Amino acid sequence: MWAQVINAILGIWLMAAAAILGYADDKTITNNEHILGPVIASFAIISWWEATRVVRLYNVPLGLWLLLAPWVLGFDNTAATVNSTLVGALVTGLSFVKGKIEDSYGGGWSAVWKSDTLHAREASRQPRVDLDK
Repeated sequence: MWAQVINAILGIWLMAAAAILGYADDKTITNNEHILGPVIASFAIISWWEATRVVRLYNVPLGLWLLLAPWVLGFDNTAATVNSTLVGALVTGLSFVKGKIEDSYGGGWSAVWKSDTLHAREASRQPRVDLDK
């Protein structure tokens, strides 16, 4: 989860970076960052929970776009280029950090055709109740 907290902070940073680093007058750069920032932060926050952890991978293409954006969009500001490249690399890398798995539930659809599923193992460990008594 720590990696996704950092990704959420990086998404928020993207929204403020143009004003802080002084390139707010370039609308191409700021529009790019104002669109991607909240989306990256949202995906990171959604992926804080174990059930929605896979959403962290949605930030991978966004991070890769941030790596390519300075050349595709023709950034003419060094601070913006460095910021986009650095944030893009961090978002991409941190999106692959899974986090600790607390519990496993059922096994999904694959449990339908497997013979040794988690729920079958759990059921075999429980004491049997004799209903004939």
